[in-house]
Amino acid sequence: MRLLWIEVRDFRNHRELTLEVPPGLTVVVGPNGRGKTNLLEAAHYLCTLASPRVSTDLPLVRVGASSAFLRGEAEAEGARFLVEVEVRASGQNRVQVNRSPVRRKRDLRRHLRSVFSGPDDLHVVQGDPSERRRFLDECVRTLWPAREGTASAYERALRQRNRLLKDGDGGGPPAGLDAWDEELIAHGVALTRARAAAAEAIRDAASGAFATLAGEEQDVLVATYVPSAGPVETAVEESPDVLELAFRERLAARRGDELIRRTSLVGPHRDDLELRVEGLVARGFASHGEAWGSAIALRLGLASAVARDLGEPPLLILDDPFSGLDPERRRRLAASLGGRGQVMIAVPDDEHIAEGASVRRVGESVVAER
Repeated sequence: MRLLWIEVRDFRNHRELTLEVPPGLTVVVGPNGRGKTNLLEAAHYLCTLASPRVSTDLPLVRVGASSAFLRGEAEAEGARFLVEVEVRASGQNRVQVNRSPVRRKRDLRRHLRSVFSGPDDLHVVQGDPSERRRFLDECVRTLWPAREGTASAYERALRQRNRLLKDGDGGGPPAGLDAWDEELIAHGVALTRARAAAAEAIRDAASGAFATLAGEEQDVLVATYVPSAGPVETAVEESPDVLELAFRERLAARRGDELIRRTSLVGPHRDDLELRVEGLVARGFASHGEAWGSAIALRLGLASAVARDLGEPPLLILDDPFSGLDPERRRRLAASLGGRGQVMIAVPDDEHIAEGASVRRVGESVVAER
């Protein structure tokens, strides 16, 4: 897909901004604190109706305003989409595509795809397993928008089951637990299979992107999905019956521990995505440059998977990607972006501008270019 232009009003620190976005590589240049990342965030939000930086919309509305407004046009699947979004500080947001209301995010996401990479992605590599689970769920939503409710359905079942366990007395199973076991298994199997498919889809492309950055074939990033519900082999089986049986057996084996601890101990909420660089676990042993390269490579792997699935690349947005890389890796990353469709990058100074890029500057004031 390609974003043609975007208008921003009262979004983050931007009072008003209009920007035409050319095909290929666009670099947004400006000092820190002037709104480069906010502009990229706005472009991603316009395509996905979600921020890659915060979980609620309130911080997106400029201080003193009641709503933020985003408007832009994109080309995808041989069609044009005019997207208009009112992001409200409180209450339901309003979204229109080609002047018609949109009530479900996936109705837009199935047409427009955007992949956002930023410094916070370091948490995926160096942080707790919850960060990697969150990344996997984002991969699922990006690759298959129709599955975006899979994670939330499991979370609802998990909350209800945990509430029942907490209300127990630590002795025998509380009434109704068997029914919530079935709910947990059903939604857990669906989520485990979706995560396994997403991990499989991005694995080779992420490894290849990391090798390109490193410049050495022996520097390999290996991403392996580690489900709690059963062996990873069962998660990728064509039939869910094998995984369901493994999930049920593990749940039964931990029943006594769950009753004592009053919480669910088996299920996708305990999954992980194991990341290894040169055979060592990245979380504990990767250098800063390797961790930074791994974080970027995972996003590039997701972008490649989307392009392979759709037949056209998504909008790729990279926020300050070069700051954690040495000069040689910066050069390799910049060179690797050709052929990835439309790419938007934010950098703090001219030193990081890639050759042949279209430059947009964000300074004391921003002049509308459209």
